[in-house]
Amino acid sequence: MITHPSFACEPWSLRETELSLDVLAQSESVFALANGHVGWRGNLDEGEPHGLPGAYLNGVHEVHPLPYAEAGYGYPESGETAINVTDGKVIRLLVDDEPFDLRYGRLVAHERLLDFRTGVLSRTVDWVSPAGTGVRVVSRRLVSFTQRAIAAVEYQVEALDTPVTVAVQSELVANEQLPRTSGDPRVSAVIDAPLRAEEHFAQDTRLRLLHCTGHSGQRVGAAADHLVEGPDGTSWSAESEPDVSRLTITATLAPGERLRLVKFVGHGWSAQRSLPAIRDQVEGAVAAARSSGWEGLLAEQRAYLDDFWSRADVEVDGDEEIQQAVRFCLFHVLQAAARAEGRAVPAKGLTGTGYDGHAFWDSESFVLAVLTFTAPDTVAPALCWRHETLPAALGRARQLGLSGAAFPWRTISGAECSGYWPAGTAAFHVNADIADAVVRYVAATGDERFERGPGLELLVHTARLWRSLGSADAEGRFHIDGVTGPDEYSAVARDNLYTNLMARQNLRAAAAWVLLHPDEAAALGVTPEEAAAWQGAAARMVVPYNDRLGVHEQSAGFTTLKRWDFDRTAPEQYPLLLHFPYFDLYRKQVVKQADLVLAMLTCPDAFTDEEKARNFAYYEALTVRDSSLSACCQAVLAAETGHLRLAWDYLGEAALVDLEDLEHNTRDGLHIASLAGTWIALVVGLGGMRQYGGAGSGEPMVGFAPRLPEQLARLAFTLLIRGRRLRVEITDGTARYVLLEGEPQDLFHHGERFTVTTGEPTGRPIPPAPARPEPRQPWGRAPERREPAGPRTLRLP
Repeated sequence: MITHPSFACEPWSLRETELSLDVLAQSESVFALANGHVGWRGNLDEGEPHGLPGAYLNGVHEVHPLPYAEAGYGYPESGETAINVTDGKVIRLLVDDEPFDLRYGRLVAHERLLDFRTGVLSRTVDWVSPAGTGVRVVSRRLVSFTQRAIAAVEYQVEALDTPVTVAVQSELVANEQLPRTSGDPRVSAVIDAPLRAEEHFAQDTRLRLLHCTGHSGQRVGAAADHLVEGPDGTSWSAESEPDVSRLTITATLAPGERLRLVKFVGHGWSAQRSLPAIRDQVEGAVAAARSSGWEGLLAEQRAYLDDFWSRADVEVDGDEEIQQAVRFCLFHVLQAAARAEGRAVPAKGLTGTGYDGHAFWDSESFVLAVLTFTAPDTVAPALCWRHETLPAALGRARQLGLSGAAFPWRTISGAECSGYWPAGTAAFHVNADIADAVVRYVAATGDERFERGPGLELLVHTARLWRSLGSADAEGRFHIDGVTGPDEYSAVARDNLYTNLMARQNLRAAAAWVLLHPDEAAALGVTPEEAAAWQGAAARMVVPYNDRLGVHEQSAGFTTLKRWDFDRTAPEQYPLLLHFPYFDLYRKQVVKQADLVLAMLTCPDAFTDEEKARNFAYYEALTVRDSSLSACCQAVLAAETGHLRLAWDYLGEAALVDLEDLEHNTRDGLHIASLAGTWIALVVGLGGMRQYGGAGSGEPMVGFAPRLPEQLARLAFTLLIRGRRLRVEITDGTARYVLLEGEPQDLFHHGERFTVTTGEPTGRPIPPAPARPEPRQPWGRAPERREPAGPRTLRLP
């Protein structure tokens, strides 16, 4: 997309300089606005043309049966699909009775700008109607970070050369007609008219619609109020029906005159509150927003983002596309989680309904990994959502004949929604991913209240699952059988290395926290014998290794399987899951996404440097990256093993997955985990950041082993660690560490320990990268070779 001539490469914004219908659906995703609670896709104000209309509330979904040709015990009975809720962004315009529709008349100029510093999407349009009347439309919209339920639009219409009579129709619309879906499993199901009307209202400038879902039992409300400014004679009227509530404003404009409308929209939902309660909730939210006013909302938004960027910005010198992309990525990661507050972070955020709006393990492993060091106040609520769904996870484990909790692979409410159990139920690693996020968050923040409460309970119940799921052989070695790791092209395996190592960390952390908090552990029924059993299982955990090849095995026996015939696989046959049966994929050495490579990132102390280098080279030749989660992990290990140019290439793939629509499904929503992976590739990869300790060993240590590819001149970033604000700046041969705020901090630089204090920058030389042969990728699956990107010439109307 950003190499499309309509898009500009700018450091703090995403600008589209003309309307491009060929990328309209993709642009709706990249221009989406959200705050973790409310999401508005970047649809045109007038609603049409569109790729996928969308307004979302985090957690609002409908349930539907999961049909099976041959059902089995323990199969999930129902699926969950995020639905399009009442859309409050629609503002239609008639110009002398001609609908403002950019497919007709003459489009003179069209520009949209998403500003990452203000959180505002602005639009300017010059249009001549089929009858020859010219108007200019200028709009700005935001979804508030500070007022959780609120989104707002400022909309202005100006007459250009001749007088014009305009009618502006500001609407709340429910049950919008959605396009049909494809057979791609990554695309959501379409549920027609999921909302049942309960109340509709329109009076003066106020609108309201209340609906409920038919099966999930969720009540959804939306209200709007307006400020209207226009020339003398401007008038308005309001009307409503079950699925539409509308304010119509009419005015006659002389050349140069404007009609200005400010629309405040309040959203709310609940599965428990009554209709009057939801009505009052949305009306109260709108009243508060109107009190703040449009300028007040803008000021609050800018202040919130100024604070965020002061602790999260990443500066990249030498690649302008990556500089723009990393800020785009961080902005959307923040939008996915900022005000989720007790809800999940879906794989697509609130930018589209891809993957049915489900949350996966990538929320904890990728998104929360970034937010822990940049916006830690968003992390505890996300983990508390897992804690709130603990009863469902405990029940799922009992259904499977296991102890502890079995968290779902994909879900909205906390129930398992995957009808394909080899990829879903068998992916028990999600338990350890949650535990890892808990330990990482507490280590980085010192949040003792969370540690003693939800954190400890999550660690205990996830540890119990591993002790129940695994078993010891005759020699006492601890195995975990019949599981699926992150690589979904290998299923129901024995001793998946990623799962085993992450489970080992989970067990050790749980045992350590139980010792730290004996009273709370006793309340959960943990005995000293149980904690000792966790330690014993961790100590005897099997780590598969092929002595002949000198590499670790992704799972027991994996390296003995026949290799996939990459040379006879055509480029158009990727992703393989859409062209080959899983039965064939499961029997071959082919890797969808980083699995063992991810294990080397999450459990770095389990491997020597040479083992990492050999493992990386071996699995590079097998990994086809049919998942957007892979490139950032490969970037980190490429950097660690000295392949800096390759790390830069993988960084580009992670960063541009949506801006370049590399997976060809950005139309369905953004890839939030891959966007988070851009920060990971830069900070953990090229910055070499690693966190040590935190599982009962006192305050954690943070280390860095930075190296830059020769194409980049400088990398700088800020981290929050236990109330400290640490600034790291890396150039070609030197790393500078500056403590901007907080108590002195011990750090490691390429293994050397030192201390940083406030106001005293510390510089350290960067040793050269080890020289190793470049690894090879499967034929046709090497990342695109990056070249330095300079300013791009815009195509101006």
